[in-house]
Amino acid sequence: MLSRIYIKNFALIDALEVSLKNGLQVITGETGAGKSIILGALRLILGERADLKSISKTEEKSIVETEFELNNQFKKFFIENDLDYEHQTIIRREILPSGKSRAFINDVPVTLDVLKELSSQLIDIHSQFETSNLFTAGYQFKIIDGLSENRKIIEEYKYEFSEFQSLNTQLKKYRNQLLESNKESDYKQFLLNELEELQLDDIDYEELQNQLSVQENAGMISENLAQLLSRFHQEEIGILSFFNEAKNKLSRIAEVSHAFSELNTRLEGSFVELKDIISELENEAENIEINPENLALLSELNNRINALFLKHNVSDLEELRQIRDQLAGDQKGTVETEALIAEIEKNISEKQKLLQAMAEKLAANRKKSIPVFIKKAEDLLKKLGLEKAKVDIELTDAAEFNLFGKENIQLLFQANSGFPLKPIQTAISGGERSRVMLAVKKIIAESDELPTLILDEIDTGVSGKVAEEIGNLMREMSKDMQLIVISHLAQVAAKGNHNYKVIKHDVNGKTQSTIITLSDEDKLNEIAQLLSGSKITEAAMAQAKELIGQSAD
Repeated sequence: MLSRIYIKNFALIDALEVSLKNGLQVITGETGAGKSIILGALRLILGERADLKSISKTEEKSIVETEFELNNQFKKFFIENDLDYEHQTIIRREILPSGKSRAFINDVPVTLDVLKELSSQLIDIHSQFETSNLFTAGYQFKIIDGLSENRKIIEEYKYEFSEFQSLNTQLKKYRNQLLESNKESDYKQFLLNELEELQLDDIDYEELQNQLSVQENAGMISENLAQLLSRFHQEEIGILSFFNEAKNKLSRIAEVSHAFSELNTRLEGSFVELKDIISELENEAENIEINPENLALLSELNNRINALFLKHNVSDLEELRQIRDQLAGDQKGTVETEALIAEIEKNISEKQKLLQAMAEKLAANRKKSIPVFIKKAEDLLKKLGLEKAKVDIELTDAAEFNLFGKENIQLLFQANSGFPLKPIQTAISGGERSRVMLAVKKIIAESDELPTLILDEIDTGVSGKVAEEIGNLMREMSKDMQLIVISHLAQVAAKGNHNYKVIKHDVNGKTQSTIITLSDEDKLNEIAQLLSGSKITEAAMAQAKELIGQSAD
C-alpha cells in the first residue's frame, strides 16, 4: 500500500506531502491545478526518464519520495538485490541541478532497473488514453489465467520454459562452435599429425644440433684427432714420451730435496690426467664415423623442425609442443562438444514433454473459464453504459511454446449489436477504452492481488447513471486493493473513503500547487461544487448530501 507521497521542487510544486490510507482515495481539483504534475512525479518512482525542465528552482535538487507498507512476499526481492527489507519501505528519486538522476530504496542507491522492478509491483498508473497493454497477449493471458486459477501452474510453466529457452540457447551456441570447429578440423588434424609424427617429446634439440655438427665435420674432426694422437705417441719426440721423461727427472730431484715434492706430486697428477685425456681422445677417434646416411637423416629431421618453427612462427621445441597440445585439445574438444550437444538435445526433448503436459492443462483450464469471463465482462460493461457490448476470448494453437503455453490469444470486442466480433485493438473506440479497461481491472482484482492502482480521469465523458455505476465499481474494487482515483465526477468523489483536493495558489507572486486532505464538510462542499460549479447552490448541496448518503449505504 502507498502510504505517503513527498514531492519537493518539482514543476509547480514547492513542497508537498500527503498521507494515504487503504480503500478508495479520490483526488479532485480544477483543470490545471496540478493533478498531472503529481502523477508525473510518481512516474519517476516507476523509473521513467527524468527531465531537467521539471526542476523549479534550478539551483536545488528535485525530490520525489514515496513510502509503502510491504508484506513478507517482497523479502526475496530485497535479498536478491542486497537490500535491507523494511515493512515501511521508502523509494526516492532525485534530479540534481546537473541533470543527473539518482534512485534509492531505503536510502541505498540502486539502478533504475532495480527501481523499476520493485515499483512496477507496487504501483499501476492508468490514464484514460493508456489502454495499449489491454491489446498485448501477456495482459490478455493474465485476465483469463486469473479466472482459471492457473496462477501456480503458469509460474511453474514459466520457470520450465525459461530452462527450455536456456537449453536451446546453449544448443545453438555449441552447434555453432561445432560448425566452426568442423570447418577447420581437417587442417588442424593435418597440423596435429605433422607435429605428432616428429615425436617432439623424444627430441633433444641441442643434442640434435651437436650430432648434426659432428656429422657435417666428421672428416675434419677425424683428421685432426689422428694428427693430435700422433704427436702424443711419437717415440723420443712425442709429447707423452717427453712428459714421462720430465716426470722421472723431477721425481729423482724430489727424492733429495723436499722443496720439489709438491711440484712432483702436481706433475704426477698432470701426467695421469694427460694419459686419461689421450685415452678419451682415442675412444672418440674410434667412434668418429663418416656416415652419409646418418647425416642425411639428421639433416632431414633438422629441416623439418626448422620448417615447423617457420610455419608456426616459434623458435623452440617447447612452443611447438604447446601448439601440438592445443591442437590435440581442440580435436578432443570437438568430440566433447558433440557429446554435449547430444546431452542437451536429450534434455530439450524431456523438457518439451513436460511443457506439453503443462500447456495442455493451462489450455483446458482457460477454455473452461472463457464463459465466466464473458459473463462477468458483459455484465460490468452494461453497468458502465455499454449495454450492447459483446466480448470473447479466442485461443488458437501455437506452432511453438511461448511464455504462456502453446497457445495464441485474441481478445475480441464489439460495442454494437449486429456486427461481428473483432480483435479489440481494431474494434474499440476512444470513448469505450477506459470503461473496458475498468471492467477488466475489476475482474482481475477479484482473482489476483494487484498493486496500488491509480486511475487518472478514466471516467471522462460519462455522466448520470453511468457515472454512478463507475463510482460503485471503484468502491467495490477498493475493498480488495488500494485504489487512487483522479476524477471530476461528483458520483465518484462521493464514493471515496478518503478525499483530497489539488489546489493552486500564489506564494510571494509565484504560482504553486499542493494537495490537501478534505474533512467531511470539505468533501461535501467539493462534491456540491463539482455538481454546480464555482457557485454552490442549495440544490447542489442537497444532491451532494444524497450522493454521500447513498455511498454510506
